Amino acid sequence: MTRISLALMACLAAPVAQAEEVSIALDWTLNTNHVGLVVAQEKGFYDAAGLEVEILPYSDSASTALLAAGAVDFAYMTALGFMSAKAGGAEITALWVTMQREAGRLVYNSDNAEISRPADLEGKTYAGFGSAWEDALISTMIENDGGRAVYDTVTLGTGAYEALASGAVDFTLEVATWEGVNSELLGRDQSHFIYADYGVPEPQGGYIGTRTETLSAAPETLAAFMGATEKGYAWAAAHPQEAAEILIAAGDFPNEALVRGSMAAIDAGGYLTDGTTPVGRIDPERLEAMAKFLYGSEVLRGADGAALAWPGGVSDWFDQSWRAD
Repeated sequence: MTRISLALMACLAAPVAQAEEVSIALDWTLNTNHVGLVVAQEKGFYDAAGLEVEILPYSDSASTALLAAGAVDFAYMTALGFMSAKAGGAEITALWVTMQREAGRLVYNSDNAEISRPADLEGKTYAGFGSAWEDALISTMIENDGGRAVYDTVTLGTGAYEALASGAVDFTLEVATWEGVNSELLGRDQSHFIYADYGVPEPQGGYIGTRTETLSAAPETLAAFMGATEKGYAWAAAHPQEAAEILIAAGDFPNEALVRGSMAAIDAGGYLTDGTTPVGRIDPERLEAMAKFLYGSEVLRGADGAALAWPGGVSDWFDQSWRAD
């Protein structure tokens, strides 16, 4: 038997390395916020990192709760969801933030002659989503514009947008890169106020985190997953429309134009990179500013319902030591 045939037999007999299975829970139904995860999966970045990644669809259980309970390895979380869970004692740590700019805004119908500034919202009707954060945000905007934070609220969830379009309510909150794009596609003439223009700190948004114990228990897996995720978002930022098509192919979107329009808005607005900021980079100052706002507004509460006291800092809420740069 030749040396070549012996070598070939040895190669065939060698065990095949198995990809490590990891999971990540989403904070909402699949959308452009999650584009980097899908790109990393579909472009083979996770495969190249030796990972088999399961992207779990949104369910009735919050992604933060699933993560804290150890039901998943990673979670995509809203800024409010992450900060609420962390302040409440959840042993989770942020590794990443997607949106470098605030995509949320307060929106109203342009033909409503009674509204031209936040102070005009006094006495109006707000279509909301049922969180204390909303009242803190809206009240701050109205009061910083010289008005009284007195307004009516009806909790409608996603029905808020139809209610606003029909004139049944006066204002609501939306995400510019999704609901805002959808309103444009539907031809709705709407105007908006930016939170940061009226005293609300501008946060980053869309955190990816893990259980705090994973930082020391599985640092190589964490680095592999986050490194491949970083490649996915960086590729999406550089190829927004191709990324949109990858997302469309991977999901079930009744309105594909919304996905394409959303990625165009994300690209035009510099949401993923914000100029020279690398994708995923957490800004400690902005994280702390928003946390202080939420504590000061008594949005962050313990299991007993009592408002939580400012802990003095939140530097231990995140860890980006996995980054190569």
